[in-house]
Amino acid sequence: MKKTLGLVWVIAVLAFIGCADDKDDAQGGEYLVATPITADLKQFKEEAVAVTEPVPIKESGKIYAYKDYVFVNDVNRGFHVIDNSNPVNPHAISFIKLEGNYDISIKNDHLYADSYGDLVIMDISDINAVKMVKRMEGAIYQQFWCTVGFDVDWPQADFYDYEGFDASKEAIVGWEVKSQRLSEEELQDKYGVGDSNGDVAFSNTSSETGQGGSLARFKIVDDYLYAVEWSSISVFDISDLSEPKTLEDVYVNGAIETIYNQGDILFIGGTQGMYIYDISSPEKPKYVSEFVHGTACDPVVVDGDYAFVTLRGENSCGNTESGLYIVDVSNLASPELEKFYPLEGPYGIGFKDSWLFVCDGDDGLKVYDKTDVNDLKLVSHFKDIVTYDVIPLEESLLMIGDKVLYQYVYLNDSIRLLSTFDLK
Repeated sequence: MKKTLGLVWVIAVLAFIGCADDKDDAQGGEYLVATPITADLKQFKEEAVAVTEPVPIKESGKIYAYKDYVFVNDVNRGFHVIDNSNPVNPHAISFIKLEGNYDISIKNDHLYADSYGDLVIMDISDINAVKMVKRMEGAIYQQFWCTVGFDVDWPQADFYDYEGFDASKEAIVGWEVKSQRLSEEELQDKYGVGDSNGDVAFSNTSSETGQGGSLARFKIVDDYLYAVEWSSISVFDISDLSEPKTLEDVYVNGAIETIYNQGDILFIGGTQGMYIYDISSPEKPKYVSEFVHGTACDPVVVDGDYAFVTLRGENSCGNTESGLYIVDVSNLASPELEKFYPLEGPYGIGFKDSWLFVCDGDDGLKVYDKTDVNDLKLVSHFKDIVTYDVIPLEESLLMIGDKVLYQYVYLNDSIRLLSTFDLK
């Protein structure tokens, strides 16, 4: 009898354990799930654009020159407007708040900028009373299916739950992360785990037209505005400055970052190469060729038969050796490397006549004589400053560093510092 009861007890325990295992299988595992905190999209975008009194800069970006004004980018926040009518003593006028912004371009007192994927147009004919002209929703950076605040950090999570989120009406202003137990069936149905087609998570200066630096993403050529996205070129007909027409995007075979033109040719800098496009038919850029290099951040400028490309192969930019690539583009269909010069960690680049200006990051501003591209000669080296981008003007050089605007005057055989303006 005792043996029978013992056997029954053992069977019951095993059955309980088996049921518990089945229950655990049914309940699945613990996962961190992030749910978006949202705001009204229209109001969110309206509040992202404004003109205010001057404010301290938080993170230096690119620069843009137009008439007597310099626009200094505050990364993802907007542009600081500086009156540069007296380069020896520039002063701040205002701050154009443009959250979610990458770049601007100006023609005939019309400022074009991006803000969270929209093309924003402003009238700056009175620089002290900038007016909003038009917002073209979703005109650029169209691959973003939702708007996320520029200062919103992406949380650590196993899954991002967008159920109930309406990208046409809502913006993401934060995240709520909770631990959830999910079964295999829920993982499959909700997040597509195990389904190769499912998405598991959301992947993280002339009088008429102004002049940007080599880090520019916007470029105005005659009556057309070109804006580079991550893998495409957005094209706009701006013959009517206040009513641009959105034309068909042109897709590029690679991730792209910067844009430069020499006449009817666009030179697109990307993380994997330089791409050349013909805009003799400006409404539809036509692919010509490309120069491929290792993965790196890649601004480009072109003077005659040579393209000057700075590659920064560090951190998120890639593992290519940092340096200056000089590419022979005399045959646009077949660009070839002419010469390579190692650098520390270059950013922007520019030229005037025989001078080549290289912003070598923490190693300062370097000025070369480029008369012989196979034997560059260092003319000046401004050390102990951080350098990002330059704009060579007719009589002076503009350079943005770490929260400081530098201006240099050209001399016969060198350049010297003219003024500094602290944006802090």
